[in-house]
Amino acid sequence: MMDRTQGLALVKGRIGNPNLVNHCVATEIIMEALARHLGLSDSDVDRWALAGLLHDLDYSETADDFERHGIVTAELLADEIDAEMLHAILAHADKAPRESRMDMALYAADPTTGFVVAAALVRPDKSLDGVELRSLKKRWKEKAFARGANREQMAACEELGMTRDEFLQLALGAMQQRAGEIGL
Repeated sequence: MMDRTQGLALVKGRIGNPNLVNHCVATEIIMEALARHLGLSDSDVDRWALAGLLHDLDYSETADDFERHGIVTAELLADEIDAEMLHAILAHADKAPRESRMDMALYAADPTTGFVVAAALVRPDKSLDGVELRSLKKRWKEKAFARGANREQMAACEELGMTRDEFLQLALGAMQQRAGEIGL
């Protein structure tokens, strides 16, 4: 199975946009934190993180053909990662039903990265350092804020038995701890 170093090299090689690479790494960070929060084994934590890292591998070539998004990634990785990871990648793009906890986690984590990053970018220092849960909760209600971050999709964290506040705090904290890896 592919490891994190190979996965990151593949993401950087296939996705030219540094912001999208940062999005993939941020999704990896949240997925890792979710797996730890749920008490999964170290090997499962690694698998969840890798699914997060690789989930948008095809984005550069499917951005204008969203019907293929997720499917191309699953085809590319069919011999590189396990079936649960492939299914989660398909499910995050609505190409398969959300059945496993990994499916649900990736579906919720994906838009959350953009929401948290947007909260950092509106700050004078453009940093995650001063972002707090209360500011995320306030911004949640503003439809124009981070418009692309689907609130309904993020709220799917409830499928994991987490409240929205617990989920946002976990995602924010994980991203803050590794902010340097995502340019914030």
